[in-house]
Amino acid sequence: MASSTAEEIAHDFPPFIRVHRDGRVERFMGNDVVPPSINPDTGVQSKDVVIDPETGLSARLYIPKTLNPHHKLPLLVYFHGGGFCLETAFSPTYHNYLNSLVAEVNIVVVSVDYRRAPEHLLPIPYEDSWAAVKWVASHSTANGGEVWLKEYVDFDRVFFAGDSAGGNIAHNMAIRVGSDGLDGVKLVGMVLIHPYFGGKDLVGSEVADGNINGKAVADKFWLFVYPSSSGSDDPLFNPVVDPKFSSMVCDKVLVCVAEKDFLKDRGWYYKELEKSG
Repeated sequence: MASSTAEEIAHDFPPFIRVHRDGRVERFMGNDVVPPSINPDTGVQSKDVVIDPETGLSARLYIPKTLNPHHKLPLLVYFHGGGFCLETAFSPTYHNYLNSLVAEVNIVVVSVDYRRAPEHLLPIPYEDSWAAVKWVASHSTANGGEVWLKEYVDFDRVFFAGDSAGGNIAHNMAIRVGSDGLDGVKLVGMVLIHPYFGGKDLVGSEVADGNINGKAVADKFWLFVYPSSSGSDDPLFNPVVDPKFSSMVCDKVLVCVAEKDFLKDRGWYYKELEKSG
């Protein structure tokens, strides 16, 4: 029976996700969702919007309690983490975090709910995220659209942020703003929280401490979510080798790493990109 069960599994990444050969996907975390609401403690309001009815691309928007149409606020576009295949913009983890962030720093947030692998392999999550960024930018000039963005956002103060895979997405969206252009929006800064990056060459503790297992899992997982990728040195995964990096228009970048995260050295290594200009 055990052998039969093993033969039915195509991909297994405990304790995160399992994919069966018949296409069935089991996600072992990140499945809970909470509805949008008015937070009783902070007064922060949230609501869900559909960006593209054909693909189901959507987002959760947040605005602070006190608003003044004559005093527009910075906008944060947030991309959730989860290895491109777990969590959503509606997970309690992200809902609670962004609620508290909006209350603390008085900003508007668009939390993007991109389609996830393995049902929608990369580059689809990137394309969804870019579509969401362009949708946001369209509110800087076009008539109609989402009232919260039209009324309360200062499009000269836009920031991208994300954690883990979301940090990877935020970085690549900033690159794309520079290479493809984005009318009506000024990308001021970016926050990458323990971003999911990789690369063929060993860096930091991967060399000093022999932290090979963590890197091997990260590399294997990358090919799981992006099987048509060129590998660990794909520019989407290893920003150090990305020839487009110099096109990034973002002036300020904050990279946050966690001491016990086996990917922390990839975050530290991001500093090498300063040499690209």
